[in-house]
Amino acid sequence: MSTLDDVLSRQKTDNVLYPPTIKGRTTETLKIGSATESNLTVGLFNSTASSNVYAYITGLAISNDNCLFLLQADGQTPYYPTSPQSNGSALSSDCAIALGAPGTTRNVTIPYIAGGRIWFCVENKLTFLLNSSPAGPGLVEPSASNTADPNYHLSWDFCEFTYNSTQLYANITYVDFVSLPISLTLTSTSGNTSHVGGLPSNGLETICNDLKAQNAIDNAGWDKLVITNSGTNLRALSPSNGIIFDPNLFSTYWNEYIDTVWNKYISTPLVIDTQFTWSLTTGYTSNDRTLLSFSGIGSFPKPSSTDIFGANSGAFAPQASNTDQLLNIGARLDAAFNRSTLLINADQPTKEVVNTYYTNAVTNHYARIVHAANVDGRGYCFPYDDVTPEGGVDQSGFVNDGSPASFLVCVGGANAYAKREVEVQKIQDTGLMKRNVSWDESGEILDLDVGEKRDLEKGEHLKLLSEAGPSTSRTFKLPPFIERLIGPQLAVSSTVYMNLITVNTAQKLQSSPFHTERLLPVLELVTRFLASVVSLSIRTIISRVFIVVFFLLFYFLGLLPHGGGGESQRRIMESVVTGSANGTVVI
Repeated sequence: MSTLDDVLSRQKTDNVLYPPTIKGRTTETLKIGSATESNLTVGLFNSTASSNVYAYITGLAISNDNCLFLLQADGQTPYYPTSPQSNGSALSSDCAIALGAPGTTRNVTIPYIAGGRIWFCVENKLTFLLNSSPAGPGLVEPSASNTADPNYHLSWDFCEFTYNSTQLYANITYVDFVSLPISLTLTSTSGNTSHVGGLPSNGLETICNDLKAQNAIDNAGWDKLVITNSGTNLRALSPSNGIIFDPNLFSTYWNEYIDTVWNKYISTPLVIDTQFTWSLTTGYTSNDRTLLSFSGIGSFPKPSSTDIFGANSGAFAPQASNTDQLLNIGARLDAAFNRSTLLINADQPTKEVVNTYYTNAVTNHYARIVHAANVDGRGYCFPYDDVTPEGGVDQSGFVNDGSPASFLVCVGGANAYAKREVEVQKIQDTGLMKRNVSWDESGEILDLDVGEKRDLEKGEHLKLLSEAGPSTSRTFKLPPFIERLIGPQLAVSSTVYMNLITVNTAQKLQSSPFHTERLLPVLELVTRFLASVVSLSIRTIISRVFIVVFFLLFYFLGLLPHGGGGESQRRIMESVVTGSANGTVVI
């Protein structure tokens, strides 16, 4: 018997997506009170230099009993495979969605999907196969750790998403490897926009070069994570996948650091905020220095490198008792190990600060390098990269909204920009559900402000950041049916086209003779005038206005000279009386 959590976990380890045997109440709960539309338009933007880019959309159809789903090549028709007669059978429908030429968007429509992925492949089509199972057909997905996979030597990547009656949640992921740059832009029906910038177009080259440079420093084997094809960088593997190819890779890398951590917490309490109903819990190293123990809950042995990088084995595997609570504590321990902050912060993750991550010589340099290469520093680099202190800055690279209007997924790097004009919103102190370890794809209608579940890498957790994205509301509101038709194009124009066109136009204008000979002098004159006006005090402005009004009044009363005989000037002099006390002139 398998739940949705079980099959999604197996997908990450075996690269096969099976439907669950335990279906739950998904179908009936989706019929009532949905906060989202049953279908969503997704824009697939090609910002590569190739006209041969293909996309695939896969997952489990929530509204169809969580059966296997693929979107056909027309971008509109669902494909529900039937169980094959033998494992490794080919798909019976064409599911390669051809993107347009560079700079164009292909719009597709998706239903409610759990465990969804959007795959991209440049210059080639991907191979997906079918296996049989008691619950229905399973999808054999491309693998970056199997050299026999027909997709191994191709340039491909994917992002993850879940779309249900509660929300759309999506993230870019580097947990397995890095290859193609992917960015996400989500616009809500209220006009709010969330954006994850991803990698620039040369991001993979930067990461591969930095991994080699790090290996030149510590000779730990980081260069073995770089995979090439005919001398060209194809992908950069995560340490977990690197260990699959070479089990001895990083085998002793963490030993000294772990021993130092265990020694520190012999007398120093390690306080873990579970960010859930268990609240704070305190751990100490056992007397024999073999375990990190949390009284009345359980303990953790010293983890191996595989445990730290993969987060699902050995020290961080599920335990027989207090399973959820220990997995929760283990998630925070694992994040602190990868970020190498356990020696500088005994309050995890409460006092964590992003600029202290990866500062120890022994750290997850893959995560450090990949985060640094992303334009906004965000993206899942290890399974618990979403662990964040309350009020902290998200590292996992997600977008989500309870009322999505359009969703733009860009491949190639041209849409890799950071929303620097928007500050990350902080977590509220009240009314939030804390992190747990079991991701629930049931689609049950929940209160978005209290109990949202949306971690695609490792389970259910609290709203790490405020769900309300930065406000970029339009000045007018389109009718709903028009919004659905052209919403994705609006998203593209506001994020990609305008971004590119504005830059090109500005560069051409600045290099033209008109700009240098005519426009610049006018702009300088206007700037000086505005600066002089702004620099004046209110009292000065009022006094000068009064003087102008004073002279205009005298002019129209005939008291100022406007004739040849000077009669007006004489009338002024005759009407002046000089005050004897202080020399004030009185008219």
